[in-house]
Amino acid sequence: MAQQIKTAPENWLSEYGDILYRYALIRVRSEATAEDLVQETLLAGLQAVERFSGKSTVRTWLISILKHKIIDHFRKNRHEITVLNDDETAEDVLAYQFDQQGNWKINLIEWGTPEKSMDNEQFWVAFNECLSRLPQRMADLLLLRAVDGLATEECCELLGFDTDNQLWVTLSRTRVKLRQCLETNWFSKE
Repeated sequence: MAQQIKTAPENWLSEYGDILYRYALIRVRSEATAEDLVQETLLAGLQAVERFSGKSTVRTWLISILKHKIIDHFRKNRHEITVLNDDETAEDVLAYQFDQQGNWKINLIEWGTPEKSMDNEQFWVAFNECLSRLPQRMADLLLLRAVDGLATEECCELLGFDTDNQLWVTLSRTRVKLRQCLETNWFSKE
């Protein structure tokens, strides 16, 4: 049975538009695409408002709809994604980062208490800046796998990886690049 929605659907754009837009923009990194996804989300919400169960807030419900719209977007556009060289392994990707004894060649910065950064608005500015510097496929993979928690198989399908190994190689590279950028643009400045 549908629950009474406290926020009138005609107010959803003004009340939830910004959060939906930011959520989409971080994931698709295109203003126009993010706007389109938000519009599709609001339209889908209007069409499904009668089935809203009230088990969550309207905001959470709309974000859930948006997540599905983003996944559909990746599915539709997966043919545009390039594939990594099959010969590469995770060891090849990270080998240049380590010396003969297996120690990091670069000095890693002590991050202290990274949990504090999660509540800092400037951290998220630095994070988004670092994310925007990554190749699109790497950023998409990081967000889908590490942030949204999609299964390896689903990420492979959405992003056009032929093997799990290709996905894990790319994810390893992505994490190294993101770490280096965050160390330069955030953790070294705390």
